[in-house]
Amino acid sequence: MADNNMFSSSTKSNNSVGKELGNSSSSCFKEAVCIDAYRVYDSCADKDCLQDLRVYFTESGQHVVDQACSVRIDDVSVITVYVNLEPVPFNKGFYSVDMTFFFEVNLEVFLAPASSPVNISGLSVYSKKVILFGSEGNVKIFSSNSCDEDSDSFNSSSCNLPKATVQIAEPIGLSAKVLYKSSDISDPTCPIPECICKKYGGEFAIIKSGNFVYVTIGIFTIVQIERSVQMLIPTYDFCVPEKECTTSSDDPCELFGKLEFPTDEFFPPRVTDLRPDAPNVGCSCRG
Repeated sequence: MADNNMFSSSTKSNNSVGKELGNSSSSCFKEAVCIDAYRVYDSCADKDCLQDLRVYFTESGQHVVDQACSVRIDDVSVITVYVNLEPVPFNKGFYSVDMTFFFEVNLEVFLAPASSPVNISGLSVYSKKVILFGSEGNVKIFSSNSCDEDSDSFNSSSCNLPKATVQIAEPIGLSAKVLYKSSDISDPTCPIPECICKKYGGEFAIIKSGNFVYVTIGIFTIVQIERSVQMLIPTYDFCVPEKECTTSSDDPCELFGKLEFPTDEFFPPRVTDLRPDAPNVGCSCRG
């Protein structure tokens, strides 16, 4: 009887919430449903200027750099970001998010003044740490779609950690320089993963003396910690597609005929089109 009373009270609670949501929303409201979704518990945004990041090259790339008299940065892109999450000791609910960014740096190397540049690619590594609140989870989660035949896994303890995500905009290459150094230079603090080495066709050259390339990169990032929670939300209807699928034709002219004429490509925009608040710089007639 106690279980039935508890169930009925829970049902009444859900119904009351549904009525409140229905009264506050439009007449299209159907019901209140419980969904399992990721909720953001904490987040932060950063604008970082990464000065003098060393660029690592393979043997062939380093051979070109050793002959360089100057370099110019052409483009920078993010290869991947390694994210590691650890609880902060003596601070319940807080987590340390350790991030390691791997950048592909495309450079123009000048072997002599006024000469044509040689294009090469290298790798830069940057590590960063932030501390965010991710609440506590003291339960173990098991699902029907995870099956492990290893008997030892049944005795292992699973920790309900939150999920850390990192969003990064396309990095901006600000500057590059080449310096000759003869003193001992330490190896990169983070070992370069094998999958990245394969992307460049071999191991990176770790040199102690010679020409070194350093770049300055600007990045914009958002880091957030999420947890899977159950939330009660109002529903209106199922998401039924309203658009019919169109079959593409094998006739290229028929496909080309469906394209609109690119008028804007022939008439470049005015400054007022790009910036509506810009002052009118046209000439004024005087009587």
